[in-house]
Amino acid sequence: MSASVSDETELIEKHEEIIGRRAELLEQMESRREQLKIQRRQQAKESEAARHRNSTLLQDLQKIEDRLRGRPLPRPALLAMETQYWASVEESIPAWEHFLLGKGPHPTHGLGHLPRRGQQKAGTAKHQGLPPRPKPRTAR
Repeated sequence: MSASVSDETELIEKHEEIIGRRAELLEQMESRREQLKIQRRQQAKESEAARHRNSTLLQDLQKIEDRLRGRPLPRPALLAMETQYWASVEESIPAWEHFLLGKGPHPTHGLGHLPRRGQQKAGTAKHQGLPPRPKPRTAR
């Protein structure tokens, strides 16, 4: 009988150890569940804030689009001049590109007129080849 008593006490100890571990695990699970709840609430807040921010941005874009649509178009003559200007720019790109890469002459030199250079004053000989200095601006 003493063997059965010791077996029974051993089983009781194991049972108590199992119940203790179970309580510990239940506590950890509850703690994790609370953490997940907090995390979900935070994500919901962030999601709502992002939704609000996106909505505001869309409204701002819509206002800008409406303002742009409401603007009168430029006159046809102005549009034609602008189109001609950009066409001439595109036509002259290869010549300028060649010049800027150092592979050819200045594009305006070959057009039959000499490059324009202002007359130099006596004191400016040392700055030969430099562009003119910009004029000082006045404060507004």
